[in-house]
Amino acid sequence: MTRFFAAPSDITGGVIRLSADDAAHILSLRLRPNDLFVVCDGNGADYICRLGERGAGSTAEIVEKRPSRGEPFVACDVYIALAKGDRLDYAVQKSVELGARSVILFKSKRCVAAPGDVSKKITRLQRIALETAKQCGRGRVPEVSAAAAFRSAVEQAARAGTPLFFYELEEKTSLKQALEQSGEISTVSVVTGPEGGFEPDEAEFARSAGMTTVTLGTRILRCETAPAAVLAAVMFHTGDL
Repeated sequence: MTRFFAAPSDITGGVIRLSADDAAHILSLRLRPNDLFVVCDGNGADYICRLGERGAGSTAEIVEKRPSRGEPFVACDVYIALAKGDRLDYAVQKSVELGARSVILFKSKRCVAAPGDVSKKITRLQRIALETAKQCGRGRVPEVSAAAAFRSAVEQAARAGTPLFFYELEEKTSLKQALEQSGEISTVSVVTGPEGGFEPDEAEFARSAGMTTVTLGTRILRCETAPAAVLAAVMFHTGDL
């Protein structure tokens, strides 16, 4: 069924008031009164709804409420270095599809992309996260934000129960080993680098902050591929894929 998101404040008395954008989308989909679709409150609950009045300010009558099935068992925050072109678009889209709780952008020493107006970038990427969450059946829309600096990103990531820093010069610890050594996993942070990888002192800072430096094997993955590869492995390891 077609899926939309609504703020909890728009859900009252067995009726959900849809946004103007969603109302327009309903018109474009040619949904008719009494057709069924799903509205998620962004907090993990799905509402099976029957379409009421159409047009601006469309409303939906709640038929059934049930837990969202699209949220993973593990909370995984993904930290992605700023990248050129549409690489961030791809990385954010795939991170949301694969179950990331949030996406945090940061700038490291070898980033090729100039930060520019990060707020505009965040606005666009948040829209991508919303549309992807609708498409893949998520129960929440992951937040996209930016860290003030590399060090603050690492310090925040290090607070996770399983903090993973992916470094191309790491030779000892594989992702499989890092996940197995973590035991029962509830929170994971994933830090991946830019096109040129991380500087040695950045990897050393991550270690000193309490992160585990991890290799993704002998093949060098593109900066937009690495987050998706890691998330897929984490979800598989925790039984969610």
